[in-house]
Amino acid sequence: MAKRMFLMLGLMLVLLSGLGFVKFRQVQAAMHGAAFQPAPEAVTSVVARREQWPATMSVIGTMEAVHGVTVSADLPGSVARINFDSGQSVRAGDVLVELDTRQERAQLAALEAQRDLARINYGRTQQLVAEGVVSRMEYDQATAQQKATEANVAEIHATIERKTIRAPFSGILGIRKANLGQYLAAGEAVVPLQSLNPIYVDVGLPQQALGQVAVGRSLRVTSEDLPGRVFTGRITALDSVVDQATRNVQVQATLSNPEGKLRPGMFVQVQVGLGASRPVIALPASAISYAPYGDSVFIITDLKDQQGRTYRGVRQQFVKIEGSQGDQVAVVSGVNPGDEVVSSGVFKLRNGAAVQVNNKIQPANSPTPKPEDN
Repeated sequence: MAKRMFLMLGLMLVLLSGLGFVKFRQVQAAMHGAAFQPAPEAVTSVVARREQWPATMSVIGTMEAVHGVTVSADLPGSVARINFDSGQSVRAGDVLVELDTRQERAQLAALEAQRDLARINYGRTQQLVAEGVVSRMEYDQATAQQKATEANVAEIHATIERKTIRAPFSGILGIRKANLGQYLAAGEAVVPLQSLNPIYVDVGLPQQALGQVAVGRSLRVTSEDLPGRVFTGRITALDSVVDQATRNVQVQATLSNPEGKLRPGMFVQVQVGLGASRPVIALPASAISYAPYGDSVFIITDLKDQQGRTYRGVRQQFVKIEGSQGDQVAVVSGVNPGDEVVSSGVFKLRNGAAVQVNNKIQPANSPTPKPEDN
């Protein structure tokens, strides 16, 4: 009986020793696995090169007419004649609308008769006062009467002229808002009129750029609706105040627009010149990791793991960005020429991560991209 118990205890000891050895090997393997490196992340890269960029700022602008009004009725009246079509080009002084003036012309005929009689009476009185037949007071009354009738006639002429609505300047008419026979109240709209050549573009620039912007500086205007067209102009005015809400100052430039392609109200892309060109590191926008605490890039370099083995990894580097151009951004500090920078896949990286570069497909990296490529 005792012999059997000793045998069972021996077997139990052997079994426990085996289990302890297996657990020891598991713990040992886990300790070795603490230095395990995850699989490298697949990224693309670009070698940083220094380029000369023109000192420009890209902003959104709005086209404004140099002269733009809604032509309206000066005096009330019924529309007797319309002398234009919607969208027509007109010159300054062209008659657009004639209001009914039959009543005014009848009044004019009566006043002209009174004026003619007053002229005759004035002439007779002038002769008689010279002969001493009439008093000087009668002569003064005849003079006043003659001047009053002249003024009445001039007033009716002015009323008739004000009922003839003319184009105040040369330009392109909009959609007609008045119809034949319609009664127009004073100030009621007839048709919009815009002068398209030259034309203004209004942009808002941050107050930090005020020291680099001056009247006479050139700018370029493009529009997605007019592919391939570039319009050039010059700054003609700076607003005298800075907007308290946006801290921007309004800048107005004048452009030549002979074909009338640019229309008031259009949104356009404006590149404002800010001075001489400057050296920058041009990187694709996809290479930048944007964050509230600062923008950064990942530079590919040789790193060492905990066992001292060398591997290809990334080092996070904070950068300063000033401006963009097409698909590129301008890095002014933080990156040196020759650095290999991750150009895509930055969202999945961390400082010290292992990477594998595959540049078969590269992200867009053109300063002048074509719309169809975007």
